[in-house]
Formats: sequence, C-alpha cells, structure tokens
Amino acid sequence: MNVASPIAISVIVPTLQEEKLLDATLRVFSPQWRRDHAAELIVSDGGSTDATLEIARRHADHVVVHTEGRRQTIAEGRNQGAQQARGEVLVFINGDTMPAHLDEFTRTLEDFARRRGPYSRASALACPVRFVPSDERFADRLFHGYYNNYVRLLSMLRIGAGRGECQVVRRKMFMSVGGYKTHLVAGEDFDLLARIGMKGRVLFARELLVYESPRRFRKFGYFRVIWSWTINGLSVLFRGRSTSDEWEPVR
Repeated sequence: MNVASPIAISVIVPTLQEEKLLDATLRVFSPQWRRDHAAELIVSDGGSTDATLEIARRHADHVVVHTEGRRQTIAEGRNQGAQQARGEVLVFINGDTMPAHLDEFTRTLEDFARRRGPYSRASALACPVRFVPSDERFADRLFHGYYNNYVRLLSMLRIGAGRGECQVVRRKMFMSVGGYKTHLVAGEDFDLLARIGMKGRVLFARELLVYESPRRFRKFGYFRVIWSWTINGLSVLFRGRSTSDEWEPVR
C-alpha cells in the first residue's frame, strides 16, 4: 500500500476577476506536478463574478471564497489561503504570473523545503520578475533590470524586500510574524518581507524568475505605477498604512 507523502509545498493564488489569465497560471501546477512534488494548489478568491471560480475549481485542490459584502484586500486573500495550507513552504503567486522555467523553479522550492542548497538558512525568498520576452519592450527590460537588482541589493544588505507577484515563505515564519497585514491595500508585499527580514534572512533567488502580465504597466505607464508604489511604500514604512483606499484592478 502506497502512503502519500505529506504536503511540503502550498501554492497559494489570490484572485479577483482573473478569468482571462488564471487558467494558464493554474495549469502550470498540474495534478501530476503536485503529486510529483508533494504540493497542493489553493485559490483564494476575493468575490469574483466572472468565470474565475469555475476555472479555479477545475484546477485547484482547495478554493476559498470571500463572501462578505465588502472589498477584500489582497493581503486578506493571501492570509485566508495560507490558513488552508498544509505545506511547510508557502508560495504566494498572483493569478497573472507564472514561473519562467518550471524545472528550475521546482528544484529551488524542493531544496528550500528540505533546507538544502544556497537558500537553506533563509526564512523567505524574493523572486525576480519580468515580462515574457516576446512581450518585452526596451523600457520593460530597463525597468526590470533595475528593479530586480535593487531587490537583490537590499537582500545583500539584509533588508527584506520583494514584489508580491511571487513570494516564498516558510510557514512557521509566516505565522510568527502574523502573515500579511490585512488593512494594507498596497505595500503589503514589501511590508511582509521587511518584517521577516528583522527576524530572519530574506534572500533573492534568481532561480525563481517569474513572468507577470504587463497589463498594469501598459494601462497606466511606468511613471504612474512607480509613483503609486513609492508613496504607498513610504506611507506603510512611516505611517503603518497605505495611501491608497483601494488598489485599482486591471483586467
């Protein structure tokens, strides 16, 4: 009789009206991939009214649905997904984001879960982010080159930082810092890793490169996006709350 391996890796995908891109993201973490790597797939939905839930239920092991009559923050969605997780490693990845190189991504997660390799002593991992090369423009390459190196530099200085498109955290550390701060509409991603960085190491793992959708940058432009990140980040740092009342979705 074969006994199933205990879950080591929990992939948590927060969603809201993600019917256009979600299927492609969830297909990456197929049932076979999950069986092979002792993983589970959790979708935490913020109250979608499109086909997001139908897609999620077709692919995920668990689907958590926000049913309250108010807007859920992405921090709440991630935390609710984490509450259902059984793995010792939590992989938070957005519904419009997917690993660039799945084999390398998977090996790094497994090594991290087994506490071996270059990130064995880390408490969390920040992931480099780019667009799919076929969608990249010159400005995209400049921006991502700068930003990924900026996050890498902060990790070398022992400052926890990293974008929320993909974050990998040991479950015990996630629980010990109280998870994401649910009242933060924006900046919750950097805030989590900053707090973890005060208790443990947050390392920049180049093997965990992910491709995100360029949709926000294409709609608003780099100046507006970076300005929003900056003022929200400074507000979280110095005031403990974001300046945005609501993070505008782009679908």
